[in-house]
Amino acid sequence: MPDEDLLIRSEPKTTGAEVQTRALPANLEAEAAFLGAALIDNRVLEELTVPLCADHFFVPLHARIFDRITRLIDRQMVVTPVTLKPYFESDEALRDLGGTAYLAQLTADGQGLLAPRELAQQVYDLALLRELVSVGRNLVEGALDTSDDVAPMERIAQAEADLFKVAEGATTGSEASSFRDAALTAIKMAEAAMNSGGGLSGKTTGLASIDQKTAGLHNSDLVILAGRPGMGKTSLATNIAFNCAEAHLEWQRDGGEFNYGAPVAFFSLEMSADQLATRILAEQAEIPSETLRTGRMSREDFQQLSRASQRLAELPLYIDDTPALTIAALRTRARRLKRRHDIGLIVVDYLQLLQGSGRANDNRVNEISEISRGLKTLAKELQVPVIALSQLSRAVEQREDKRPMLSDLRESGSIEQDADMVWFIFRGDYYHLAAKPDGPGPDGFSSAEAEAKYADWEAKHQDLVGRATLIVSKQRHGSTGNVPLHFQSEITKFTSPNMKDYSDWGYD
Repeated sequence: MPDEDLLIRSEPKTTGAEVQTRALPANLEAEAAFLGAALIDNRVLEELTVPLCADHFFVPLHARIFDRITRLIDRQMVVTPVTLKPYFESDEALRDLGGTAYLAQLTADGQGLLAPRELAQQVYDLALLRELVSVGRNLVEGALDTSDDVAPMERIAQAEADLFKVAEGATTGSEASSFRDAALTAIKMAEAAMNSGGGLSGKTTGLASIDQKTAGLHNSDLVILAGRPGMGKTSLATNIAFNCAEAHLEWQRDGGEFNYGAPVAFFSLEMSADQLATRILAEQAEIPSETLRTGRMSREDFQQLSRASQRLAELPLYIDDTPALTIAALRTRARRLKRRHDIGLIVVDYLQLLQGSGRANDNRVNEISEISRGLKTLAKELQVPVIALSQLSRAVEQREDKRPMLSDLRESGSIEQDADMVWFIFRGDYYHLAAKPDGPGPDGFSSAEAEAKYADWEAKHQDLVGRATLIVSKQRHGSTGNVPLHFQSEITKFTSPNMKDYSDWGYD
């Protein structure tokens, strides 16, 4: 084997005035034995328990041989030293080892067939150890380099990101996905939508009218849920988080080919964990939140609450209520939850309470841009949908038509740009209630005109109360439009209306 393949790559280690070299972890014999087993019996590759790829091999020649084996097997060919020979006749590294005869030597003793899985596991594990060495080296070099701005938290966050990639089995120099792989993923999503019976190809929101419009929440998507205070943003977000986590729990219990739920991470920068838990308990027990807070419950209410809490005990919903998080800290915490609990949905309440890196703090627009880009990057990095709540500017209140628009997104146009979907929650009864005229006094109405005005207001209020609209103003993968919802303000619960015709929902 030539020097470039035989020599162990080494790292300088300074101890006092001496410079020592330490070999990177590798087992060349295990690599050769595994390749020999694969050439003797191609079915070895079908039975692997680790995601082994060419980059995991330490010797470049072994990596090329493994890559060629997998390519030929994908073409339904039987791979042997003979069928490999034409592809390596001009390989200089192989020529130095005696030419294509080396391929036959790999299969000479057949020892690799005794434990091919163990050999593959060792090759994979040693590759991860080499990745750890690389992460450690980069961390040390970055910590020692003070030529740029000293930003230790950024370097810690980068080190955590690198470690997360190692934990996920990623290697340096990740390559672009082939169109074949991307197409297979798209076909699998279409199959899931077909089998769901309701056009659902992503994570469920638990609200049929939203799932019908969006086909669910898709991996790597950033969803902005915006609205003015009092519209019910947090309520809708907690409803979706609960529904998605509950769907995952049901899938674990009942099984099924497709899992339309997932464990959920809820980052609450505004409310405490116990306040969110109170909301969810109120929703599931169908007891008003105010009743829970004041403790004015009947024995039946308390039994209903107890049953709901027992049912929610196993819910895979993780709440982080740490205040004033930076976008880097949030991404670090999300990676940990992904690693420990395999979360499949992230909710952030809300975007404007996050902080940037510190460099852009003098410009709020730039800081919000950094935060929205960071959330989109997080969604792609962890391959999960991210729902980020956002406040709207007061421009809405100054218009006669209170329905929000994309231009109302507060402080930065980059939110609209980075988002895959933008949702606005709107409740007409909220504004109609603010315009309530004077009701009857002790002696009745002051005039017939006042009575008629109040009657008109009350009739319209009865028509609007409990009705909410989710305005889908941007959807990268589908159409925009309005989605009808019911809202029970007493228990902060959104549900889908049981109706086909939305013509009387105020949609023109």
